[in-house]
Amino acid sequence: MAYTKAEILKILKEENVQFLRLQFTDIMGMNKNVQVPASQFEKALDGEIMFDGSSIEGFTRIEESDMLLKPDYNTFVILPDALENSSQGRVARLICDVAYPDGRPFPGDPRYVLKRQIEELQKLGFDNMYAGPEPEFFLFLRDENGLPTTETHDAAGYFDLAPIDKGEEARRDMVNVLVAMGFEIEADHHEVAPGQHEIDFKYADALTTADNISTFKFVVKRVALNHGLHATFMPKPIAGINGSGMHTHLSVFKNGENAFYDPTAEYQLSRTALNFIAGLLEHAPGMVALTNPLVNSYKRLTPGYEAPTNIAWSAANRSAMIRIPARRGVGTRAELRMPDPSCNPYLALAAMLAAGIDGIKRDLTPPPPIQRNIYQMSVRERRRHKIRELPGTLREATAALKKDKVIQEALGEHIYEHFIQAKQIEWESYRTSVHQWELDQYLAEY
Repeated sequence: MAYTKAEILKILKEENVQFLRLQFTDIMGMNKNVQVPASQFEKALDGEIMFDGSSIEGFTRIEESDMLLKPDYNTFVILPDALENSSQGRVARLICDVAYPDGRPFPGDPRYVLKRQIEELQKLGFDNMYAGPEPEFFLFLRDENGLPTTETHDAAGYFDLAPIDKGEEARRDMVNVLVAMGFEIEADHHEVAPGQHEIDFKYADALTTADNISTFKFVVKRVALNHGLHATFMPKPIAGINGSGMHTHLSVFKNGENAFYDPTAEYQLSRTALNFIAGLLEHAPGMVALTNPLVNSYKRLTPGYEAPTNIAWSAANRSAMIRIPARRGVGTRAELRMPDPSCNPYLALAAMLAAGIDGIKRDLTPPPPIQRNIYQMSVRERRRHKIRELPGTLREATAALKKDKVIQEALGEHIYEHFIQAKQIEWESYRTSVHQWELDQYLAEY
């Protein structure tokens, strides 16, 4: 909803709001905020609240640390009582862009990176990219000290009901809070693995979707805590069962109509749709470092657990990286199946946009769709169909990103360099650690 400064100030006063959270994200996608009292509301709405950027992951050096928070009035919402203790005063929230003291956009702000890619798409004559995410998460028990465990509190499966699905009560509270905050929830259900859940909310333009994903993760974690549970968006917390993905449905609109739909074309997919799909396929190896950014992400991207491992597209089967759902007309879209919910939504959507834009600009054509189960194809068959494999580790993914100039330019020099550096440190820490698997395998034997 669009608000003016005067309208927000009026609502804050009428609703007796005592605190205002100015929210932003770091390069890793972690939600950060600066909270101000009522006396600072007007200053906050004018974008005059400063914070120390040198203390935020990947932001600035200490000698250039002062940063401004510029609120996006369209993201204003009063937080429901289920999230905040209203006895201390009601709390409202605004998502902010990060700027230098002179007002220039800060190139290390992930939200700014996504905005730049939206502008690039609009330069080509399109309205926007729309995205519909399907974030999955696990609910785990906490121990006597309140620390998270990997013990699930149910043994339910796909679409099961209570009493088997014991997370239903927590999930219902999550939905109620999200609806109170303006989300349009389309479905919620238990997922395949014990303790695994999914809540789907309506698609929106790319920036709104990224904002919604950030808000969604905060709400899910906070409501789970209220139930004495731990919610995690870690992609693969337990070996041997399905991991958590975030399938993302993508479409591009032009003049208010879905530019992916052409009723006269094969599969009823327009040239724009095919270009966009081809761009996603072309840049998948480098893009996956952003859509699947953790060492743990690649434990999910293995055969046998409904997660893609091959770079291919299909109008039917779910083993491909990109699936085209059956609906046509305004609902024509491409479902990108490898992202997971640990990603920074702003950078992940920016990378998807950059890949698709490159496909459109270069008029790329995707190879023929694969209608068979790719997992059941031999190596020779996959080579014949020119099906490449996605990177198998974070190290391979960052190496691919280092070769992908399109994705690098989309990120900008600041975020690209800080992201690569952080991921190299993460990989090296993982590589040099001794894990329980190694002790189980080798300690007694050798």
